[in-house]
Amino acid sequence: MSAIRLLVLGAVRQHGRAHGYQVRNDLEYWGAHEWSNAKPGSIYHALKQMAKQGLLLAHEIAPSTAGGPPRTEYEITDQGTEEYFTLLRRSLTAYDQKPDVLSAALGFMVDLGRAETLELLRERVRAIEEWRKSVTGYYTPEDGPGQLGHIGEIMNFWVHSADSGALWTRGLIERIQGGAYTFAGEGDPFVGVLVDGEENPYATRTPHPGDQEWPRPWPDRP
Repeated sequence: MSAIRLLVLGAVRQHGRAHGYQVRNDLEYWGAHEWSNAKPGSIYHALKQMAKQGLLLAHEIAPSTAGGPPRTEYEITDQGTEEYFTLLRRSLTAYDQKPDVLSAALGFMVDLGRAETLELLRERVRAIEEWRKSVTGYYTPEDGPGQLGHIGEIMNFWVHSADSGALWTRGLIERIQGGAYTFAGEGDPFVGVLVDGEENPYATRTPHPGDQEWPRPWPDRP
C-alpha cells in the first residue's frame, strides 16, 4: 500500500477543490516529503492518474492575472471519497505496512468517528499480538537473539518493533478515549491545511515542472 494516494486524496478533500501546487504545499507543511514518498513528481503524477481513474475530477481554469498557463484544480468524486475512506481504514489497521502509511492515516483519522477510530486501533493491536504469537512459536525473546545466531537479531528486531508498536497504539487509544482531538460529527475540526496563498515556512522551495500551473509558487521573502 502506498501512502501517496491517501495523502493526495485527503488533501484535496480537505480543500474541496485544490490545484497541484496547493496539494504539494500542504504535504510539505506536514513534512510528508520527509517521511513518505510524497515528492513533487509523485504528487503531480498521483493527481493526474487518479483523475484518469475517476477518483478526482479535473477542472481547467483560466490563468491568474500574473500570467502563466491555465491551472488545473482537482475535486474528489464520490468514487474517490469511497477509495479515500477504504484506504484510511485499512491504513489504521495494517500493522505490517511501512511507517508512512500509518503516518498518513494518523493525519486524517479525525475524518472518522471517534468510536470507529478506536475500534480500528484495537484491531491493529489484535493484529500485532497475533503476529507476535506466530513468531514466538519458534523464537523465545527472553532467551535472546543468540539462540539463532546473528540471524536471531532479525527476529529480535521485529519482536521489539511489534511490542513498541502495540504499546504506542494502546497509548493513542487511551488519549482518544480520554477525549483528545475532534472527530467527525463532534464539531469544528482542527484545520491542518494552509489557506490558498498563505506562505508555508516548511516549503522545500525546490522547483518542479508541475509548479508552472501556479505562476509564483513561493512569495518573495522580505
